[in-house]
Order: sequence, then C-alpha cells, then structure tokens
Amino acid sequence: MSRKLLASVALLAGVALSLSACSTLKGAGIGAAGGAGVAAATGGSVEKGAAVGGTAGAVVGTVAD
Repeated sequence: MSRKLLASVALLAGVALSLSACSTLKGAGIGAAGGAGVAAATGGSVEKGAAVGGTAGAVVGTVAD
C-alpha cells in the first residue's frame, strides 16, 4: 500500500470515529465517498479508493456502533 492510501484510510477512519452512533452501512457510505474523493484528488483509482474507503468505514462503523 502506498503512503497516500494509508494516510487516506487513516483520515477516513478518524472522521468515521468522530461521528456518533455510526452504523456499519453509514460508515461504509461515508468511507466510500471519502475514499473516492481522496483518490480523485490525488490522481489515484477512484474505484479502488471507494472500495478501500468503504471497507475501512464499515469496519469503523461496526466497532463504533
């Protein structure tokens, strides 16, 4: 994994953790949108960014719920 991708995942995890009562689906949706946005801004693959962000958001949503 590249440093940009790891930083993006860490940022998304922090945002998801800051949300109160975050559910798995809500976390996945926020993570996917954020991951796609970060990937687009950094010139990466939007599909991969959305997939990684969605997965990270779902995990954080499950833990925080």
